Amino acid sequence: MEGHPRRWAILAAICAALLVIVMDNTVLHVALPAITAAFGATAAQQQAIVDAYVIVFAGLLIAAGTASDRYGRRRAMVAGLTVLGLASAAAVAAPSTWWLIGARALMGVGAALVMPATLAVLVQVFPARERPKAFAVWAAVASVAMAAGPVLGGYLVDVWSWAGVFLINVPLAGVAVPAILWLVPESRDPRARPVDPVAAALVTAGMIALTTAIIMLGEHGRLSPLVLACAGAAVLALAAFAWRQRRASTPVVEFSLYRDRRFAGGSAAAALLTVGTGSALFVLTQYLQLVLGYDALRAGLAVMPLAAGTVLGSAAGARVPSRIGPRATIVIGFAITAAGFALLAALTPGSDYLLVAAGLLLAGAGTGLAGPSTTTTVLGAVPPERAGMGSALNDTHQQLGIALGVAVLGSLLAAAYRTGLPAAVPDAARASLAATLTHDTVRLDAALTTAAREAFTGAQTLTMLTAAGCALIGAVIAGTVLRRD
Repeated sequence: MEGHPRRWAILAAICAALLVIVMDNTVLHVALPAITAAFGATAAQQQAIVDAYVIVFAGLLIAAGTASDRYGRRRAMVAGLTVLGLASAAAVAAPSTWWLIGARALMGVGAALVMPATLAVLVQVFPARERPKAFAVWAAVASVAMAAGPVLGGYLVDVWSWAGVFLINVPLAGVAVPAILWLVPESRDPRARPVDPVAAALVTAGMIALTTAIIMLGEHGRLSPLVLACAGAAVLALAAFAWRQRRASTPVVEFSLYRDRRFAGGSAAAALLTVGTGSALFVLTQYLQLVLGYDALRAGLAVMPLAAGTVLGSAAGARVPSRIGPRATIVIGFAITAAGFALLAALTPGSDYLLVAAGLLLAGAGTGLAGPSTTTTVLGAVPPERAGMGSALNDTHQQLGIALGVAVLGSLLAAAYRTGLPAAVPDAARASLAATLTHDTVRLDAALTTAAREAFTGAQTLTMLTAAGCALIGAVIAGTVLRRD
């Protein structure tokens, strides 16, 4: 198979859609302090604003992949971009935190329709020998979007308000839709399974309940009725999903794929890696703005080494596997990422920015190096005619890792921060570093401000060490589960 004659132009159109999705995921982080100031959001609400998009995205990816296989991948991308653009416009008018969370969730619906179709189209139009290069370009564009998101978001926050980080999605979607309609050929699976909306609702509800339980755990404790209720709802919904899948004649998830070492090992390793990388910007943008005193634009520029490292790593990731093999490439990439998180764990209130840049550069380089091999390994275990479902599962593992990373590591950060604060800080000012600094500004207590920033960096150290541990566990899984190259 030589591939579609316009495959590289098709890749450009696919990347235009990808740009919107990834930028929407990263543009928000630098705006969180401004959103917190505008709405008085707690640490748990900040996590919910970030995770509402990611968890709905992850929960619907499987059903969206099935829908794209059945009804057409180009059609799914156009519909998803339209939903995302309209939801972004609604977010601009948000009168409250809960409205914003709801708009973010609707944006996740749109992103879920787009993402699985992107990789499925690439599998269809590129021959096997060119797919690693195509996936590397795909990953590099995602990295550029990741870099542009915080910078553009910081600029919009500084010159306008937090609302700009959502409004920017509208023109971006407006450019991507006609490019897809013009260039991307329609493709579908003639044997595609029917979409199961009940299964999609159950798995999404289960993921939302699980993530909410983890977020609330850090704020209310494990015996809180809200935490227990959310945990119970998660167990019931996910158990019902599994029961429905076992009884279905055409389940939306082919669990037999997980018996393939390539699919199971690559998926588990990728999910563990994204637990750390998904929460890095959530933590570091607060450190840069609230500890080092950067404005939103400067903070956006300061996190660019993460994307720069990913671009450089992706370029190497397209070539290195042919020399040392995919498994070794994944293990080395994960180890480099862990080293980057270890450097970030050493940050203090007085650290030089060079330490931040070095840690982000290493974390990004390792992720970029391992990414193409991980994607190729996972999708290589899926029959081409089921590419939509396989791509959706691959994306689900990664997005779920991001959501759990923000929930778990964000809750760990919040709990460790509150523990490290002096006893003199009142309960109302212990919810987050932003809340403490606002309280201290009113009191003009310089000593308390210093103590709060030290408590935050101490909590950040614990969080980054945990992220490094996740990356190392992913390396061990890849090294032991995947077959020798």
